[in-house]
Amino acid sequence: MIDSSGILPLAGFAVGITAARRADELGALLVRKGATVRYGPAIRIVPLADDTELHAATVRMLEEPVDVVVATTGIGFRRWVEAAEGWGLGEALVDQLGKASLLARGPKARGAIRAAGLSEIYSPASESSAELLQHLLESGVEGQRIAVQLHGEPLPYFVESLREAGAEVIEVPVYRWVGPSDPGPLDRLIDAVLDGSVDALPFTSAPAAASTLAMAKRTGRLAALVDALTHRVLVACVGPITAAPLAAVGIPTVQPERARIGALARTVAQALVERSPKLCAAGRLIELRGQAAIVDGQLCEVAPAPMAVLRALAREPGRVVSRRELTSALPSGGEEHAVETAIGRLRTSLGEGKLVQTVVKRGYRLAVER
Repeated sequence: MIDSSGILPLAGFAVGITAARRADELGALLVRKGATVRYGPAIRIVPLADDTELHAATVRMLEEPVDVVVATTGIGFRRWVEAAEGWGLGEALVDQLGKASLLARGPKARGAIRAAGLSEIYSPASESSAELLQHLLESGVEGQRIAVQLHGEPLPYFVESLREAGAEVIEVPVYRWVGPSDPGPLDRLIDAVLDGSVDALPFTSAPAAASTLAMAKRTGRLAALVDALTHRVLVACVGPITAAPLAAVGIPTVQPERARIGALARTVAQALVERSPKLCAAGRLIELRGQAAIVDGQLCEVAPAPMAVLRALAREPGRVVSRRELTSALPSGGEEHAVETAIGRLRTSLGEGKLVQTVVKRGYRLAVER
């Protein structure tokens, strides 16, 4: 959606993406909305053909048939069957799945089951693991053997609840995630978050969130990252499971009503626009974007140092902010001369020198009517 001035909703914002699977899809959605995207994969997917854990779980299920199979994702279920075919076990797996009661978490998992020539007996209307678990427990699982197809991360509460109810559970890790083979892009993305050049960090999986925090901890930047993600950078998660590692260290998140990539992109756009300061100075309407400002409907790109100064001035529009305060607001600190340089560049970027006033011997202020 483009506003009346023709400016895209995320123009002027920079968004970091840590995802491995579907990173390009999420990035394309954000770019379409006008964002600048920086990639720093926090995880990588273990190739299924090399995944000994998946092979072992499949063989165990074939040797000891199960009563119930839970399919949590469409792509996961399909790749499980494809991997089994590659090992020469495809026909045997589909045969065993056909003898079990199949449950699908959502429509994509349901579609994958039917594509394999099978049919499910239950799929929750909410598409949630919680409702699926409730159905199983209410149906009674004591003495049953249940295979749970995992979707990239463990489901400890789901699995342990079934075990406590008397079921034997086989966990099927269809696409397992480990750390990135090249940590460089993630390392640089964390630096960008810390220096103020990233405005939002959406996460699509709990392992990516945990890996990002782990990288920061290993490099001595965890406290600074948590502070940035708590107070300045918007953090969005596709759902509560993804948000768990962040919530554990006190980082607030926004989440879409439905756990979908498209909904996540819309949530990021809406939240960033809603938290963008809007004010009037020197008779001009100004909206602060992450890396830019909109002045009377015109998008003005602003470099990091002048943008930091503008944010500091806009926290209390009209108040005189001292050079010392503004110095501490600069991304790399510096001396008072650096503030003067940043103010000059800010006036040039905004195209209007009167927006920022110099108050002799005191500092600077936005030209807001009191």
